[in-house]
Amino acid sequence: MLYFLQMHDVYDDMAIEQVAKRQFGLDIEVDKVIARRIPVSRTAFASVFLTDRKQLYCFISAQSNLNLGEVKKFVTRMGLKAELYLPPKSRPNYFDDIGREHFRKVFPGLGPVSDSDLVYYRTLAPYNPALIMIKEVPHNAIRQFDTDARGKWRPAVKFTYRRIATS
Repeated sequence: MLYFLQMHDVYDDMAIEQVAKRQFGLDIEVDKVIARRIPVSRTAFASVFLTDRKQLYCFISAQSNLNLGEVKKFVTRMGLKAELYLPPKSRPNYFDDIGREHFRKVFPGLGPVSDSDLVYYRTLAPYNPALIMIKEVPHNAIRQFDTDARGKWRPAVKFTYRRIATS
């Protein structure tokens, strides 16, 4: 039984690597999984892992549709600080493009005046699966969704991480 679980974990890691390459254009290698498939809602799960370059990422997938706003909320409630929400491969302005589309639907004939006009509309961009580069775990714990816990979130794993920018 233990062998089966270990093999399942290897396949799960390989699947994350393949999705990162195919959908986000990011060639990464999962080195160590910190939290595997922890619930972040009733239908969404997250895996937090370190790459071979010691960069921390969070991968979120769900059975239902997700948008950037929901993913940001999950990341915050998990106790993580995001550095970058990776856009789909070959679409570096994906969140801005979707934000402009939604802005034009609400205000036809009026173009966005500044980036601050798009802040809310970017959060409406579909984002499932999601891959987030993590900057820091400020409270030394990664939390998971739990309907029985006070506040609906409880610690899943203790972990300390802070990315130090180098020049």
